[in-house]
Order: sequence, then structure tokens, then C-alpha cells
Amino acid sequence: MKEKLTIQLIMALILFLPFNRVIASEQKLIITGSSTVAPLMLEIAKAFEKKNPGVRIDVQSGGSSRGLSDARSGLADIGMASRGLKPEESDLKNYVVALDGICIILNKNNPVVKLTDQQIIQIFKGEIKNWKQVGGLDAAITVVNKAEGRSTLELFEQYFKLKNSEIKASVVIGDNEQGIKTVSGNTNAIGYVSIGAAEYNVELGTPIKLLSMSGVLATTENIKLGLYPLSRPLNLVTKASPEGLQKKFIEFATSSEVNTLVQQQYFVPAKK
Repeated sequence: MKEKLTIQLIMALILFLPFNRVIASEQKLIITGSSTVAPLMLEIAKAFEKKNPGVRIDVQSGGSSRGLSDARSGLADIGMASRGLKPEESDLKNYVVALDGICIILNKNNPVVKLTDQQIIQIFKGEIKNWKQVGGLDAAITVVNKAEGRSTLELFEQYFKLKNSEIKASVVIGDNEQGIKTVSGNTNAIGYVSIGAAEYNVELGTPIKLLSMSGVLATTENIKLGLYPLSRPLNLVTKASPEGLQKKFIEFATSSEVNTLVQQQYFVPAKK
């Protein structure tokens, strides 16, 4: 009987030890938030996992508000935010990964080539409803707005001194790709998205065009030069000073090692 129990114990240890080693060797981080930052962070995560076998990085989008909330509550190890922190968010720590801008986009086939800030305000407030009022075709304007909780919406409102309640939206979208898809599929639509996302889609042949802002071309290069008026930092956010794997990942994501990945996503590297 004693000999039988000994054999069973040995078998149990044999089965348990490899499983235990797998658990011990696998380290995981959950990163949630900004849909602008998420595609870049996925590429950075892949590079980090390649350098660190046994590590898993789970990147989920959902908007900057989610990233900040998840980081604060502990639902995520790291949050992503495509804006700087507000005074009331000073309890959080932020780390700049890259720089981006927000631009107005039109369908490529829309003959309008420029709009003043005042015209943009009037369009989004529903005071200008037809493209012929700004030199375009006789067609109703389709206003594409961002959903609540998106930092792109907050920055757009701040720059143009608008309230969301004032915006007369025809369509409400979430991430940049939804906005680009909507505008590229509707000749009469107008929206606003990340310059990085817009430039990337133009390169792919998506039928959209980027409008200048206050006379400055909406380009990554002008963000880099500090000329473009509506630019923003793309941040990683934590509840407290990072430690361990969290710290190691943030150091990698904010280093010059990822500059090529940042540029491939049409953003401006934070580190030279």
C-alpha cells in the first residue's frame, strides 16, 4: 500500500512540475485604450515578445477613456491615451511613445480643397449644410463625429471651441478606421481622424484627402517640425511607477529602438 502511494505521488509530481514551469515562465501584460495607439502598440508588443521569449502582451483598444480607467482600476497593467493627461488625472503616470496630429478628411472626389476654421465650426454645428456654401457641389454635407470617450473628439472640441452637444452629427463612429471607411465611401462626408492613420490609408490608395489646418499642411513632417497646430502626444499610462515586466516594456516602447515601428505607422518618434 505504501509503495503504491509513493508511485502515485511521484506520478503526480511528474505531471505537476512541467505545468508549474510553464506558468512560472509565462509573463503577461494587458494593455488597453486608445484606438489610435493600439496598432502601433501591437507592433511594439510583437517586437518585445520576440526579444523576450515567454512573455505575452495583450493589446485591446476601446478609446483613451477606457485606457485611463483600466489603468486606474487595475483592469489593465498599462493604459493607452492619445492625449496628454488632464489636471484631474495627475494621480496617473504617463510616458510618451510618439507624436501625432488630428486632421480634417474629405472624400478624394469632393472638389473642395480647403476650409477655414470658421467654416469647419459652422459645418459641424449644422449652420453650413450644403457643400455649395463652401465652393463645392450642390449636395448635403454628411458630418461624421467621434463617439464620447474618444480623445480625438476632446481635442477636436478644444481646438475649435465646440461642445459635443453643439455638433450636428449625421454619423457617429468609434475608431479612426471607421471614420476613414465612412468618408472614403461617401463623397459628401467630412470627418476628423489621426494624421498617422490618414496618411497610411492614402498610401494604400484609400480615396480620402487631408485638409490643411490654419494654412498648415496636415503631414507627419509638419508635426515633427512643430508647425501643425493640432498635434498631441501618444501615451502609455500606469497607476503607479512601473516595476518589473511593466517597467521593462515601457522602457522599450519609449526608446529609440522602436522608432522604425513608429515611423511605419506614420507617427513621429518621441525619442531621436
